[in-house]
Amino acid sequence: MALTLFSSPFVRVWRFYRDGFREMTVGRTLWAIIIIKLIVMFGILKLFFFPDLLSRDFDSDEQRAAHVRSELTRR
Repeated sequence: MALTLFSSPFVRVWRFYRDGFREMTVGRTLWAIIIIKLIVMFGILKLFFFPDLLSRDFDSDEQRAAHVRSELTRR
């Protein structure tokens, strides 16, 4: 009894979330959907909509750095 009263707030928060995730039924499916959606958004869409323009347009790191520096200071 005394041990739970004086335990760290971080331990109590961890136990709260741990027990909550263990008791979930519908929530597990929702978390799976969320994780799949994040993988699609950040993994697959990045390949098609966010190409690496700096590596395509410039040959060396110095040229890339100079271009970024000029773009940041120009505005």
